[in-house]
Amino acid sequence: MQLAPLFPIIHPILKSAFPRCLWTGDVNRREIALTFDDGPHNRHTLELLKVLDITEIKASFFWLGCCVERHPEIAKAVCDRGHGIGLHGYQHISFPKLKPQELKQSLEDTQKAISKACDLEPKLIRDVRPPNGFFTPKTLELLKQWEYRPVMWSVVPEDWVRPGVSTVVSRVVQQTVNGSIIVLHDGYCGGEDVAAAAAKIIPLLQDKGYNFVSIEQLWQQVKN
Repeated sequence: MQLAPLFPIIHPILKSAFPRCLWTGDVNRREIALTFDDGPHNRHTLELLKVLDITEIKASFFWLGCCVERHPEIAKAVCDRGHGIGLHGYQHISFPKLKPQELKQSLEDTQKAISKACDLEPKLIRDVRPPNGFFTPKTLELLKQWEYRPVMWSVVPEDWVRPGVSTVVSRVVQQTVNGSIIVLHDGYCGGEDVAAAAAKIIPLLQDKGYNFVSIEQLWQQVKN
């Protein structure tokens, strides 16, 4: 069963139920965010960076700590270009499956890996996206207690099952509205097509008048 068609229906319900997560930016602004999960990857991420360099937009990456430790030079290349960096856990394990101390350790280990690779202050890396988008009210309480900021999404083309570049592009373009947070994947699942998809998505959305902004900029919008 393909879940992508259901996400636009489910999203408003989740956004209303869990308002402390960042689900979208300002719906009155023609601004959107492009985000990538599961990296960095030694091939997929590098191919994606070429696209982002050519199009001159800034994206936001949510990384697995184990992948950062595997490819620190790629993490550094992403960071040096000014893209946003967030946490996706040390390994791709749904947060509700982890005990509180295990979750805390997973996030701290990922912070440390990014800090070492990118020369960033660990405590400045506060944005967290739960693997698979799974969390509970308890998860959110813990993230707030530990001073992390949960970041979700509003456009999910289900690229990890590799439905084809044209399908991914079509889903993103059709579902994107003001304030959308688009999620694609540059890791081992779905990353094979990420550069090709991004190369088509970016100009199509720019032609529709959208400006790409960072997750940090979206946080500032919802605060004001």
